[in-house]
Amino acid sequence: MILAAAQTKPNRGDIEANLLDHYRLIDLAVQNGAQLIAFPELSITGYEREHAQKLAFKKDDSRLDQLKKRSVENNIIIVAGAPIQVKSQLFIGEFVISPDNSVAVYTKQFLHEGEEEFFSPSFDYNPMITIENQKISFAICADIDNPLHPENACKRATDIYIASIFFTPNGIPNAYRDLQHYAQKHKMNVLMANFTGESWGYPSGGKSAFWNNKGELIGQINDSDSGILLAENNNDNWTTRVVTI
Repeated sequence: MILAAAQTKPNRGDIEANLLDHYRLIDLAVQNGAQLIAFPELSITGYEREHAQKLAFKKDDSRLDQLKKRSVENNIIIVAGAPIQVKSQLFIGEFVISPDNSVAVYTKQFLHEGEEEFFSPSFDYNPMITIENQKISFAICADIDNPLHPENACKRATDIYIASIFFTPNGIPNAYRDLQHYAQKHKMNVLMANFTGESWGYPSGGKSAFWNNKGELIGQINDSDSGILLAENNNDNWTTRVVTI
């Protein structure tokens, strides 16, 4: 099994430019044999609050067509974030796009302070997927600040916990501490994808990373490069490598 965490520099509100960046990184992941690639929080739009409504996607959005095409043609699962409109509610969410042409939606369960003004939290959209008998569940940013979230993932027999985040450099030490703890406590492998560059007027901390289910940090990207962190499992032995663009 090979998983990829994408570390991207978002263009604020520029969906077309961000999607082109997604295509480049997906193609890079495919060239390196990845079966799944996960992007940071709100990766398609960049992190937005005030403009999220006008940037919002729906589950059947035609702007996802190229992502779906790449998923089907290359047999890769793509996890990409956007503000998602479901009926009258707006969520911080992500699309889990699978090679069978299906699209599942995950919605952020625990919001960061101030996000509630623009978004709703929800526990209703919480898909799990399976790759090579490994159960995979998802988290978005502030979800990892609440120990209940990984605890609930553990109760669902999660093997791999994928966190798509937007953390600043000041927040990265806490993210590393918490994710290492969750990996060790709940015996879950943890993959984290973060932005680099600037988002929403703040610097992003980068350092996308992977921990094995013993809580050992196996690999990470630095705080400035764009690219992918590849995590490969051979007989329960995980190794990583970084490919930058």
